[in-house]
Amino acid sequence: MAAHVRIPRPSRRTLLRGGLLALAGAAAGAVGASEVPRWCGWDRPPLGGGYAAAADTPAAARHADVTVRYYAETREKVVALTFDDGPGPRWTPMVLDTLAAAGVPATFFMVGRRLREHAALVRGRLDGHEVGNHSWSHDDLATLDLPRVTAELSRAHDVIGEVTGRAPTLMRPPFGHLGGSTLLAADSMGYDIVLWNRQMRERAYAADPGAQVRAIVDGARPGDIVLAHDVGADRRLVALRGLGAMIAGLRDRGYRFATVSQLLAAAPDRPSAPAPSARSPHSS
Repeated sequence: MAAHVRIPRPSRRTLLRGGLLALAGAAAGAVGASEVPRWCGWDRPPLGGGYAAAADTPAAARHADVTVRYYAETREKVVALTFDDGPGPRWTPMVLDTLAAAGVPATFFMVGRRLREHAALVRGRLDGHEVGNHSWSHDDLATLDLPRVTAELSRAHDVIGEVTGRAPTLMRPPFGHLGGSTLLAADSMGYDIVLWNRQMRERAYAADPGAQVRAIVDGARPGDIVLAHDVGADRRLVALRGLGAMIAGLRDRGYRFATVSQLLAAAPDRPSAPAPSARSPHSS
C-alpha cells in the first residue's frame, strides 16, 4: 500500500509574500535594473539613517581631522537656536519677527536655491544672525560623490556671500546625514560641520503645542544647539508659534542666546565633560 504524504497548504502570508516578490520582479523587468537600487534604497538611505558613502577621494584631504559639533562643552547657560531649510515666504519672516522682538540672535542653515529665489525676504534682516550652508538643493549629500557634494556646497556658499555680504564658515548636511565625501568637501572648503543635540519634535506634540515649549525650556542644558525649521510641513508651526514662549522660558531659567559661532567661541578649550545623562544627541 502506497504511503500518503500530506502536503501542507500555503499560508495566506506565504501567498502574499510570493505575490509581492513576483510583482517586484515584474516591476524591475519593466523599468530596467538600473532603477532597482534607487527603489530598494541602496543609493538612498532612509531619513532615519542608512549607509554613508566612503571617503571616495582620500587624496583630497587637507587636514588631519574635520570638526563636527553636536553642542558646545560649557558650563555657561547659553544656547544656540538654529533654523534649517529656508528661507521661505510662509514662515521665515515670522521667525525673524519673533527673534527681532525678543532681541535674540540665531543661526539659519539656508538652502542655496531657496535663498536665491527669496533673497528679498531676508536681505537687510540678518544683521546679528548667522547664516550657514545647508547645500544648494537639499539633496542627501551622503549619497553623492565628492565632485557633486562640492558643487552643492560651492553654489550655496556663493549665493550666501552675495546676499549677506559674509562668507559662511559652518555647514549642516541635509537630514544630518554625513558621508565621507561630505567630510572631504567640508575640509577642503574650510567648513566646520554643525549638527544638533536638541530638536523640535512637532509631530509628537501636535495635540499639545505647550508641551513642545516645556520640553525645550525644561530640557535645556548649557551649550545646547537646538534644531528647528522655518520651511516644511504645517506641523512646524507647533514649534514656530511657540518660539516666543520658549525664549521667555529659557530666559526665566537664566539662559542667554548666541549664534553657533558665538557659542563655540565662548566654550573653553578643555572643559569638564557633562554628566552622561545630560546629553542625548539625536540625528534625524
